[in-house]
Amino acid sequence: MADPKGFLTTGREVAETRPVGERVKDWNEVYVPGSLLPIISKQAGRCMDCGIPFCHNGCPLGNLIPEWNDYAYREDWSAASERLHATNNFPEFTGRLCPAPCESACVLGINQPAVTIKNVEVSIIDKAWDSGDVTPQPPERLSGKTVAVIGSGPAGLAAAQQLTRAGHTVAVYERADRIGGLLRYGIPEFKMEKSHINRRIEQMRAEGTKFRTEIEIGRDIDAAKLRRRYDAVVIAAGATVSRDLPAPGRELNGVHFAMEYLPLANKVQEGDLTVSPITAEGKHVVVIGGGDTGADCVGTAHRQGALSVTQLEIMPKPGEERNANQPWPTFPMLYKVTSAHEEGGERVYSVSTTQFEGDEDGNVQALHLIEVEFKDGKLEQKPGTERVIPAQLVTLAMGFTGTDQANGLVQQFGLELDERGNIARDADYATNVDGVFVAGDAGRGQSLIVWAIAEGRSAARGVDRFLTGASALPAPIRPTDRSLMV
Repeated sequence: MADPKGFLTTGREVAETRPVGERVKDWNEVYVPGSLLPIISKQAGRCMDCGIPFCHNGCPLGNLIPEWNDYAYREDWSAASERLHATNNFPEFTGRLCPAPCESACVLGINQPAVTIKNVEVSIIDKAWDSGDVTPQPPERLSGKTVAVIGSGPAGLAAAQQLTRAGHTVAVYERADRIGGLLRYGIPEFKMEKSHINRRIEQMRAEGTKFRTEIEIGRDIDAAKLRRRYDAVVIAAGATVSRDLPAPGRELNGVHFAMEYLPLANKVQEGDLTVSPITAEGKHVVVIGGGDTGADCVGTAHRQGALSVTQLEIMPKPGEERNANQPWPTFPMLYKVTSAHEEGGERVYSVSTTQFEGDEDGNVQALHLIEVEFKDGKLEQKPGTERVIPAQLVTLAMGFTGTDQANGLVQQFGLELDERGNIARDADYATNVDGVFVAGDAGRGQSLIVWAIAEGRSAARGVDRFLTGASALPAPIRPTDRSLMV
């Protein structure tokens, strides 16, 4: 145990953010550099060393949270890093981007603010990089087996790293021009600077993983031919088909999917573009969708100089405390104020878009809204609540419906889908095609980064066992496991 009285004597402190007026003028991460380290050991000391650490259940990776909290409290950063990496390939990603279901399951959270698990995690890994504790781990011997990984998001990278370290020769195929998937082009720089991805890629290259960019399996290479070239294939292509809003006027200029808008802003930061072809500068911006992707659009619009930003959500506004039907240790649906929301804009709940209104040149100019409510379990419009709001840029951030089938990958492999439209797999993450496995959102459906990494690690075990007959790799979750929610 860290500090036996830490949870009694120390209050919760979180990472300090830079002033809004400063951070909206750049694309750097919103947190004050170095602000965590002076407080994080005491925060780690709030860990109670519970008889049953429910944080393990909240986290699909099964992170050894009490152990690395103890090491962080004692400032044994090397040992903390070792415990952190024992279950998580990329803690700098989850430490910045995960919504921390582990904290919702923290036993201290029953009647006090939970331990700042996410902040402790990111402090440990940042310290590990600075201290040189993160080094390549190439395999001692090669198996002679080859594996292709399709997709370089968190699931694909986790699977590739695990399989490379097991001795297999792994090549990662990515259709974009850079490695990282949604981590690269879906997550704005102010949430995670891409230098964190770059140094992990260099670590993986040093371990032996090969990367092939600007190659889309299904279009550039026939999937069946790829299968014949490799001993096994892991599909980690994500659930990249955006949910659309087929309202009148959807075809107007200025109405875009979030994943059309966000990657271009990131390409500006990569130096590929001087100005984004889709920009919020000088425009009234409306973001349809109240989740994390919507918040990413909000923060991006602020930095591009939007006149106003309005975020719409069809569901009612969540409460600020747990509902009775979302008891500890489940992950509660709470009203969340992200760094992007702190920067301004309006959030409107319980509304539905009925029409996009355009000008004579075919450009969107306004949105027609109506309030909605649930009656007998159904969403119904409230007559007399119609209104119109200005909008010269609209981003659709309503989630994703499944993996891309337009590129031919599913058909060329001959893959079966489940009832939700995801690629079907068995308990070892194997599809109906011999030697082809699936990990991440392509098999699970839209989910969190922490689930993607857990799936990549688990699928790697299935692949390793397929190739060698046995495996010592860990498998933290089963394909049928779901988050700790009601």
